[in-house]
Amino acid sequence: MKTSPELAKDLASLFQAHAGVTFPLCALAVLQEGRVIVNQAWGQCESLTASTETLFDIASLTKLFTTTAFLAFVSRGKLGLDDPLVSVLPGFGLTGSRAIEGGQDPHTLQRLGLDFSLQGQTVDPSSVTFRHLLTHTSGLPAWRDVYAVAGPVPMPPQLHQPLDGQARWATSLPTLYQYPFIDRPGRRVVYSDIGLMLLGHALEVISGVTLEQTIQAQVLDPLGLNRTLFNPVQKGWASLDQTAPTELDRRWRKRRVWGEVHDENACALGGVAGHAGLFSTAMDVAVFGQAWLSQPQKMGVDVTLAALAKSELACTDDVRRGLGFVIKSEHNASAGDHFSPQTFGHTGFTGTTLWVDPARQCVVACLTNGVYAGRAQHAPHAFRRRLHDLLAHSLGEI
Repeated sequence: MKTSPELAKDLASLFQAHAGVTFPLCALAVLQEGRVIVNQAWGQCESLTASTETLFDIASLTKLFTTTAFLAFVSRGKLGLDDPLVSVLPGFGLTGSRAIEGGQDPHTLQRLGLDFSLQGQTVDPSSVTFRHLLTHTSGLPAWRDVYAVAGPVPMPPQLHQPLDGQARWATSLPTLYQYPFIDRPGRRVVYSDIGLMLLGHALEVISGVTLEQTIQAQVLDPLGLNRTLFNPVQKGWASLDQTAPTELDRRWRKRRVWGEVHDENACALGGVAGHAGLFSTAMDVAVFGQAWLSQPQKMGVDVTLAALAKSELACTDDVRRGLGFVIKSEHNASAGDHFSPQTFGHTGFTGTTLWVDPARQCVVACLTNGVYAGRAQHAPHAFRRRLHDLLAHSLGEI
């Protein structure tokens, strides 16, 4: 195992090689057997110098917090994994059987072609279960432009919002309930933001309070995560200079995205959704990962159910999924070449990762604003792979 000065030197060198190319800002927290091995930040961007307290848009890592809150209700017997989604959201099934279509590209907005073998087929939405949503096997599209129907473009986060999130969700739900499927449920893994958006809304119905309040009560408060929240600038909880800016949105918001969620759909829905919206620090994300490694019961998740969530339950073309979690594979190489096959976690489009290796008893949370120069230039794979390989070597072979 490398000494702390050696590791610090290697990490600084790695950051310097990627600063201004892969990202301008980076924060890293590494835990092993619950001990802090690394808690550092690097870089400057706009008026911000990165620190361990800098808030990053954690993008799809939000899905893990939504998943955790949902599994806490399953652990209490409030509902089952194989219950149909329509048992909580009956509006999802009102259309009856729906056609299977090709979906939509999130970058070009172009409609995508359909697998020839699925032409003419339909799906009964009542066949979609919560297990399908959590394993991304629901057959729902990866993405659709929900923001196009959610109301006017939101104002910058430091200004008054003319339409609140509740009103935006009410406007969007009828459309969200009716999108065509792109496959039959259970047939294959297709990563779906739409599925996690619906799961987040289902949580609101189950809990009787907002998704934000549910995640706060089920996950953030029990773990003491007081630097993890939705809409930090809008609430006055943080200034712009305490949050990492992301992309210059030329298409929709016509401004630099700063202090508000990068994901258009989450932003259009008031900044709170099951698939994206949370801001956090690297250490808070690492503490969350540590809880999943060693004490899921602190978040109300049964130990047996937690073990199921972290194991492979679905796999298509080497894309391995548990309940909400990605399981390390050759396809998803961001965890590097040397972490164990049991490694679980998730990535976020803004340039964020959480990987947990049970074999090494380590947690790695790395947050960047890699989309700052634009999503077309965002290429984090080489950095992520090198980072985790460096850490695997430093933390010792298994």
